[in-house]
Amino acid sequence: MTKAILMPREKLLKYGVGALDDDELLAIFLRTGIKNCPVMQLSQQVLTHFGSLRGLIAADRKQFCAVKGLGITQFIQLQACTEMTKRYLAEQLAMTEVLTDSTAVRMYLQAELEHQEREIFVVLFLDNQHRLIKKEHMFLGTIHQASVYPREIIKTALYCNAAAIILAHNHPSGVAEPSASDRLITQQIQQACALMEIRVLDHFVIGKGCYFSFAENNALSL
Repeated sequence: MTKAILMPREKLLKYGVGALDDDELLAIFLRTGIKNCPVMQLSQQVLTHFGSLRGLIAADRKQFCAVKGLGITQFIQLQACTEMTKRYLAEQLAMTEVLTDSTAVRMYLQAELEHQEREIFVVLFLDNQHRLIKKEHMFLGTIHQASVYPREIIKTALYCNAAAIILAHNHPSGVAEPSASDRLITQQIQQACALMEIRVLDHFVIGKGCYFSFAENNALSL
């Protein structure tokens, strides 16, 4: 007997959302196709055009709406869905002891930074139990680099009575490998923090779909 092929919504209800392929997830989001193009076919065409879900989510309004079958309504919905995901991850991070769940930290930082077109240097300020006190976009840069000043990080850490920090910045090029300047500034921040008995727990470099953790790669100098 031929096994029935489940549509994406039926498959989700029967097996859970994790069982769906990217094109099936997108088909649920799109809801309907267009003339002579059923929703699954449209979903596959959209993914082929953007290369991946990541490429679709990163598209700006003009790029998104230029694709047949997509429009401003879908663009707004996708932006809202993406922002809800970021806020969910931020809430999870606020409830997490970062040393026991580095995955939550990394997922949040990737969602926050990997689609940014300019380099952004973020610092997470933590209490003595390594719970999040605040997140700060400390330095904004160009598509190539951001100027980072350790004294400003120390000033903010002291103001909020932080016992530890996590550093993060993105590489708009998409490559997560830290540069020589990334390694140098990490060392300088560590040295400045050590004088104030503030621990630097990690420095994440976020690329497109990839990351580098100084802690995981034993690249922290202190």
